[in-house]
Amino acid sequence: MQPKHTIVGLGELLWDLLPGGPQLGGAPANFAYFANLLGDRGIVASRIGGDDDLGRQAVARLRQVGCSTEYLQQDAIHPTGTVHVHVDPAGQPQFQISQPVAWDFLQWTPAWKQLAEQADAICFGSLAQRSAVSRDTILQFLRHANAQALRVFDVNLRSPFYSAEVLAGSLPLATIIKMNQDELPIVADRLGIIFKGERAAAEALLAHCGLKLVCVTRGQRGSLLFGEQGADEHPGFRVPVVDTVGAGDAFTATLVYYFLRGASLREMNDTANRIGAWVATQAGATPMPADGDLQLAVATLKP
Repeated sequence: MQPKHTIVGLGELLWDLLPGGPQLGGAPANFAYFANLLGDRGIVASRIGGDDDLGRQAVARLRQVGCSTEYLQQDAIHPTGTVHVHVDPAGQPQFQISQPVAWDFLQWTPAWKQLAEQADAICFGSLAQRSAVSRDTILQFLRHANAQALRVFDVNLRSPFYSAEVLAGSLPLATIIKMNQDELPIVADRLGIIFKGERAAAEALLAHCGLKLVCVTRGQRGSLLFGEQGADEHPGFRVPVVDTVGAGDAFTATLVYYFLRGASLREMNDTANRIGAWVATQAGATPMPADGDLQLAVATLKP
């Protein structure tokens, strides 16, 4: 049997307030959920309201799906995060993100230091760094990680909650960067890279930042991976979209799962697109396959 890796989603945990009802979300939390579903030890490192119903429901939901709640901090002042999500006719979400909330006040603690040292992979983004308190904690966490740990910067730009400072501080600490096709020119520009197309920009980022892998997602049109093994492009899967909330996070978790196991770029790319596409056919960011078998749920998808 393959050993279980310790995979940490570091940053925001929140409730997506969707038209069909609230769903637990936040990119790092979604990432940890899928890492757990794939068979690793997915851990959410975040902060919730210490005495509110949404915080209690978040703990209950994570326990229900088998995710550890050991590293969820509780905030006595600020509430559990929420996001009002409007889904357009194409299934694309628009976000209205509440602030300030508990995950704006992540605290650096001895328990989190120990977790950082034990982690095999850490996924972090730009959104939870909108506050100076949480940004400092996230950077501390990354600096204390084991030198061999994967540090995945899932860019996830949410206007107006990002800055050149956040990008400049995050990239040197990352070993993998993942962004969508709209975010790539922004990241390249902030680094002084002249954008001459996706492949050229990905190659420049790989060299400029000393990364192991650059990933550019293109929604239903698939993705580009650019790494030490070369490059791989996937055409994506055409599926009936319910909403795309969480699809990118499932993609990232799958990418990390297979990267840690030495998979080829092609295998990583195909399986990550496959699982991301399946999530887009479901409501909410953390769906559970009917029989609990994620690999079986996606096996029949065709490009």
